[in-house]
Amino acid sequence: MEYIALFFTGMVATTLGTLAGGGGLISLPVMLLLGIPIHSAIGANKVSNTVSAFSSFLYLLKHGQISLKESIWVIPISVIGGISGGIIASILSSKYLFILAIFLLIFAFISSFFGKDQFQGDQKLTINKISLPGLYSIGIYDGLFGPGQGTLQLYLFGYLKISYLRAIAYSRLATFSSCFGAAATYITTGHIIWSYTICLLLGSLSGAQVGVRIAEKLRPKIIKLLLRVVTVALIFQIIVNQLSGS
Repeated sequence: MEYIALFFTGMVATTLGTLAGGGGLISLPVMLLLGIPIHSAIGANKVSNTVSAFSSFLYLLKHGQISLKESIWVIPISVIGGISGGIIASILSSKYLFILAIFLLIFAFISSFFGKDQFQGDQKLTINKISLPGLYSIGIYDGLFGPGQGTLQLYLFGYLKISYLRAIAYSRLATFSSCFGAAATYITTGHIIWSYTICLLLGSLSGAQVGVRIAEKLRPKIIKLLLRVVTVALIFQIIVNQLSGS
């Protein structure tokens, strides 16, 4: 029964994660409720996110929504950002990480009410004074804290007037990059319970394909509403986790 639950958890979480980020809102709590150890649950999420994010990217690449030439630079920036975040996390206390996460998500939520042309342009992601520090900063955030990384990326791409499908492709490529190293770490340290991880992974692969197909039909107004709902849910979850751990 728990294997079936993990499959559908992966499917639903990755569908949401593809559309607006925040898939961890669903997958991690469910895995903990099933009694899966915390490190094994996080590791399973990292492995499944690595594969499912790349599959979403490949789908959009194959269907001409994005080219490898325009997006390949996202990988080293995300990896370097994640490494930088990991180094900073070893210095800062969890209290400051909590404050940073809340501040960034609230800022993103407020900024979503400005700029009517979000996700309606057809711009390509180029290296400029906004995209480079923006992606690097979100990579740092992912290395520091994590929850909301994909959502923050979509806010950034929307601000840059990049179409929604392109934004998803860039976001999934960055997610693949940041999760790849983390997944390798959890595998080498022996935290992966493969029977659970494979069930979550298969569900995530299905969710990734469902997500990109739904995304092709969403209107900008629906996208912005979905992002706002996910952002509020992320803020709520982070606050609850902080209070319960204090």
